[in-house]
Amino acid sequence: MLNNALKLLKEIDNKGFVSYIVGGFVRDYLLGIESNDIDICTNATPKDIKEIFKDNCLPCEDYGSVTVVIKGVNYEITTFRKEIGYSDNRHPNEIKYIDSIEEDLLRRDFTINTLCMDKNGHVIDCLGGKADLAHKIIRTVGNSYDKFNEDSLRILRAIRFATILDFELDEEVIEAIKKTKGLLVDLSYTRKKEELDKIFNSPNFKKGIKLLIDLGLDVELEIPNLSKVLETDVTSSIGIWSVLNVGDKYPFNKNEIDLIDSVNKVVELDNLNPSVLYKYGLYVNSVAGKIKKDDIKTITEAYNNLIIKSRKEIDITAEEIMAILNREPGEYLKEIYDDIEEKILYNKLENNKMSISKYINDNYS
Repeated sequence: MLNNALKLLKEIDNKGFVSYIVGGFVRDYLLGIESNDIDICTNATPKDIKEIFKDNCLPCEDYGSVTVVIKGVNYEITTFRKEIGYSDNRHPNEIKYIDSIEEDLLRRDFTINTLCMDKNGHVIDCLGGKADLAHKIIRTVGNSYDKFNEDSLRILRAIRFATILDFELDEEVIEAIKKTKGLLVDLSYTRKKEELDKIFNSPNFKKGIKLLIDLGLDVELEIPNLSKVLETDVTSSIGIWSVLNVGDKYPFNKNEIDLIDSVNKVVELDNLNPSVLYKYGLYVNSVAGKIKKDDIKTITEAYNNLIIKSRKEIDITAEEIMAILNREPGEYLKEIYDDIEEKILYNKLENNKMSISKYINDNYS
């Protein structure tokens, strides 16, 4: 992937422009972290880029950016720019194309995200990003207070990078977050959730949660139960969101809603009960168990010992039940399945066709 990106840089440079891989990929490259997200910056305009790559450009583009597809991989190419004014604490009022990589880097958030790589694979460090990587510090490009006032999302990005990379926040960053955290109230719940998901999904999520609490961000983010997460053994974002219980504010997709609702129901139940294990499955029961600090190994063993784990494992079909009773399809089939399902789960009926058929004959003929 890197080799293809470097070839792409050379194509741009061969047309008389300059271009660099910039940001997270270069940061992760120096840290030895695998990354598949490559952003490119250049002094070529979007019109120039579309002329160079023609059919490889995606039709949709952000202002000043073009997505080029090479061998199935998307590369976002953005023209050097200067951003002017941030009246809504999120988006620049005006974007002006410029011809200087150094000036372009000044608009970015953190020094560790300003590292560049040229077409020969050489890393360029204009703003001390390498030193901050070495010292494991999150430091803004320029005045921290101004950076967070310009774009309040950067507050959560600072927490996210400190969490995922296990870095420390620079003292100026900490003080600026305390002064500007109120801006998070007006940030969209969608953007807040995107950053929180990245924090919660990190193996180092407890550090991120402690930072959010210590800096008082749980108030502005409207997640007052955040401290309760640290009292559990949850290790997944679904478990954390279940504890936070903020479905009335934050946007979740249908799968997330179903899982969170199921976990919150199962927390109140016995996670070793065969019916509960069968109905809700191992994942939901394990998440609920972690919230209650139950022994997950015991829950897993109980689940693995279930005689059946789904209705399709019952050793009789609906057609066979109808044949036994000589009846047409109807609601009675669900009643019978519910009955034999429970009997099998609690070892009151063997899961084989002969035993089940006899039971149906004896009880439903």
